[in-house]
Amino acid sequence: MTHPRTPRRLLMVMPYHQLVRKAVAAGFEVWSIWDPSLQTDAYLDEVERHSEELLLVDFSNTYALRALIAATARTHAIDTVLHLGSEDSMGPAVEEAEALGLAPNPAETVRRINDKAALRELLNAGGLSVVRSQEVASVDAVVRAAPDFPVPFVVKPARSSGSRGIALVLDAEDLDEWVVRVRRAGLRGPFVLEEYLRGPEFSVETLTVDGVHHVVGITAKQHTGAPGFVETGHVFPARISPDAETAVRATVIGLLDLAGYRFGPAHTEVILTSRGPRIVESQTRLGGDRIPALVELASGFDLEAAVFRALAGEAIEVPKAHRAASIGFFQLPPGHVESISGLDELRAQPHVHALHFPYRPGSVLPPVTDSASRHGFVVVDAESPGQAVRRIAAAREAVRVVVREQLATTQEGSVC
Repeated sequence: MTHPRTPRRLLMVMPYHQLVRKAVAAGFEVWSIWDPSLQTDAYLDEVERHSEELLLVDFSNTYALRALIAATARTHAIDTVLHLGSEDSMGPAVEEAEALGLAPNPAETVRRINDKAALRELLNAGGLSVVRSQEVASVDAVVRAAPDFPVPFVVKPARSSGSRGIALVLDAEDLDEWVVRVRRAGLRGPFVLEEYLRGPEFSVETLTVDGVHHVVGITAKQHTGAPGFVETGHVFPARISPDAETAVRATVIGLLDLAGYRFGPAHTEVILTSRGPRIVESQTRLGGDRIPALVELASGFDLEAAVFRALAGEAIEVPKAHRAASIGFFQLPPGHVESISGLDELRAQPHVHALHFPYRPGSVLPPVTDSASRHGFVVVDAESPGQAVRRIAAAREAVRVVVREQLATTQEGSVC
């Protein structure tokens, strides 16, 4: 459906507190739905403070979630239902919104973008960003299919996020290790096997309004590599040649057109291969890892606020970045923290805009296996992408942590 030009009553499912605040600033009355098991009471209090009402439900109970959306929409004459949070609960929320006539996008469009198997099927059928792939139903099916799929290949859950359950498979040992990891994590199918794509990685932030896709910018991504491909940092804007940038932009816009995306943000990950850009995955939401904050630091463009300004009918113009910004994540060996130094000095630096290291002496550092288990982060701005990268490196060096590792060894060094 075409979204209303001047809606004033908005129902948001799983809204982050700053999104509620920015929606209200754009002129909306906001009703919010959250699962209380996913956030602290203090966080939900902040959501409630900006909302007309905060309603709580177990997101895993899709019947209850859909019923609450329907009842709230009817009781309060809601104009639009938005879900910009995790994909786990997005499907049923969008389906109910569509049934009520309050969805900015068809539910099938959202599914095709968020589901990695459906996305690959859509792209390959459309002849865009073609990648060899195979969808399989279960872990056992992956094991059966693997011998016939050319190596190296990547295996990943079709409906997961945050680097969970991803692995590069070169041989049977890699596959065995992946099987143990996903079973321990409780991840279930379907899964996708895909050819391994080589090249620098980027994410593309877009905002679509009435079917017109505005490219907000391209972010460079760093990760740990195999086996888990856990993201370790982002730099905005990416250092990329004009020709490559044009090709990446065209590929992402082509995807959104193919899917029939009508309104909202999207976060699309791309690898620039020797054959051109290849889409890895996409989500109908804002990028994670504070990427919207990097965009705002570098360009002054508040992407989060722009979503609601656009929904209210305001024309959107995306400025070019005039500075750069970066986020770097901390990764230490697992074990017991014995001492920490350098945090206060780092926090006082004028180019440091956020610093999160939620550990103290006596804390236990978990192994970094996915995005959720990373050990904190630092956000900086700079005059150029290169300077931003150097400032992240210096910030990691500035934080000194002594860890007594779980294997009874001691490591002293910078956060890397």
